[in-house]
Amino acid sequence: MKNLIFLIVCIILPSTVCLAQSGPKASVPAYDAELAMKLGGDKNGMKNYILAILKTGPNDSKVIGRERTEMFNGHMANIQRLADAGQIAVAGPFMKNDAGFRGIFILNAATVGEARKIVETDPVVRSGIMLVDLYPWYGSASLMATPEIHKKITAPSN
Repeated sequence: MKNLIFLIVCIILPSTVCLAQSGPKASVPAYDAELAMKLGGDKNGMKNYILAILKTGPNDSKVIGRERTEMFNGHMANIQRLADAGQIAVAGPFMKNDAGFRGIFILNAATVGEARKIVETDPVVRSGIMLVDLYPWYGSASLMATPEIHKKITAPSN
């Protein structure tokens, strides 16, 4: 539980710092109601998401070689598909850790049940390589712009 709280603080704190003004001289940008609506934001520029924490599953060591490579290729393709469909705002792995945490998804889903259906499309989840814990989370609607921005800052692969 302490690890989960730490994880959530690590996600929320940078978001809050970015949203904070730097002092009395900081200018307030003009409110863009159209952008807020497009991103699903409320009057505070926030929206509901589901935070998915991916952890090492019971079949992690059982899936090896080419099968494992194909599973993880499918995992990456599924993340891209979900981002393109507007169902995932952010995804990324954790660095090696003793808690078994593997990565996170911030899902654009209204309910945990809806989020469960989304994550069950992932081959590493279906195979038991990873397990997923799901939590309702309230964060900046600007996260919904991340997939498009990410495409613009990712160099083409050779």
